[in-house]
Amino acid sequence: MSARTGAELVVGLIERGGSTLYCTAIFIDPKLGLVDLHRKLLPTATERLVWGRGDASTMPVVDSVAGRLGSAICWENYVPLFRTAMYAKDVQVWCAPTGDDRDVWQATMRHKAVEGRCFVVSACQYVPSPDEVGRRAAGWPGDKPLINGGSTIIGPLGDVLAEPLVGSEGLVTAQIDLDDLAGARFDLDPVGHYSRNDLFTLSVDETPRSGVEFIRHDLG
Repeated sequence: MSARTGAELVVGLIERGGSTLYCTAIFIDPKLGLVDLHRKLLPTATERLVWGRGDASTMPVVDSVAGRLGSAICWENYVPLFRTAMYAKDVQVWCAPTGDDRDVWQATMRHKAVEGRCFVVSACQYVPSPDEVGRRAAGWPGDKPLINGGSTIIGPLGDVLAEPLVGSEGLVTAQIDLDDLAGARFDLDPVGHYSRNDLFTLSVDETPRSGVEFIRHDLG
């Protein structure tokens, strides 16, 4: 699809590494194919029964024709130090796939855009009601959507560029201008002139974390 349309894609999937599953976002370039990936750092609640944890070696910000792309998956967006690390990598278009259809998620996306002075694209899935799909969900009203959507696009000053799409599947689009970022960061740069780096520091260890490390000693 990326090659056919010429579109840069950020796509969520479940990745298998050995016998461990990861919740992962992949970055696809129309000419280069798969260029990078991000494994979710913190599986939330019962997700920990299924998914492994990513590490800081998969926290990319990827150059694209649309801008510098980064991603945080669902409730990773609530991790302040992760956000700070991504701001320091100059993320310009923050992709936030989620299953959180609550109103407070919309506030989170606007806050992130204002805090990071970046564009935020949040894609929230829509899952019809149990009645519509012909199934039952214990303790769930039959006519209530299981996940009600809410995909939206936010500008770097918190302005809503595409209203949340709620209650149905569909396509959410907006035009963005990366030149707007310079003006937005003029009075607030969270990892620059607004960081107070004389008081606060953040150290990020991007070493890949494997379950086993082999150390070879040269006996010669």
